[in-house]
Amino acid sequence: MALDSSHYNEQDIIAGKYPSDHFTMRLQRFLARAGVASRRGSEKLISAGRVCVNGKQVRVLGTKVMPQYDHVTVDGKEYVLGNDHVYLLLNKPSQVLTTMSDPFGFPCVASLVPCDDYPGLFPVGRLDSDTTGVLLFTTNGNMGNRLLHPSHHVWKTYVALIEGKLTSSQMQKLSQGIMLEDGMTSPCFIRTITQDEPCTHLDKNHSLFDDMRLNAASSLCELKIHEGRNHQVKRMLQEIGHPVIKLHRFQFGPLCLNAQIPLGSWRMCTQQEIHDLETVCEDNT
Repeated sequence: MALDSSHYNEQDIIAGKYPSDHFTMRLQRFLARAGVASRRGSEKLISAGRVCVNGKQVRVLGTKVMPQYDHVTVDGKEYVLGNDHVYLLLNKPSQVLTTMSDPFGFPCVASLVPCDDYPGLFPVGRLDSDTTGVLLFTTNGNMGNRLLHPSHHVWKTYVALIEGKLTSSQMQKLSQGIMLEDGMTSPCFIRTITQDEPCTHLDKNHSLFDDMRLNAASSLCELKIHEGRNHQVKRMLQEIGHPVIKLHRFQFGPLCLNAQIPLGSWRMCTQQEIHDLETVCEDNT
């Protein structure tokens, strides 16, 4: 007999209060991840009355199900979630929105990854439109939510091309935490770097360096944070008088992109990277 999924919610699972097999998700998301149709296509199936949960017809969008206990059928055929989730890394280019669709027609990351091959694929977190770099996609909602939860944020490393030159006192101020309009930031790691430094993980021909060649007053810095506030890196550097010209994220937790993955391209995560992600989630529970 199916358990009453109303006893549990997504935030409970993220916080680790209940085992993952009690995890609930919206019915249209379940159908998409089970490979029935896209999220939007799944909504049409529900509205048309073709979907049943535990033998009862469901027409209400947003109905939640427990994948491990509820029986979901479409036109009488039962569907279940597979155990094999998909994990891939996109090297996000500039001027692309981190969203799966945009009502105004702006370019979105969904057009750069194989959504049709892997229904339910979604980005873990977001990057600003003009920020480039590593963006994780997965069909594993439980892991994605854990990686983004405020109490479990993973470290993220950026290279920023900024106006002016950072001083030692400014870097110390940032590293200890700086007051922004939404509160004090947590301590971070920051250092200045050079274009020829190999540990930047960037090819010397990366577009970040184009402006540096044109503007002798600009400089590069590497900044590592574990919070996830909106525009945080840009706001931190703006606060100390060094506006960001360009920003690139080259590491997200244990995941790192190198120059072999061109902007706008993606690759599957390796088994070692998936294992490392699972370890991060376990360590943060």
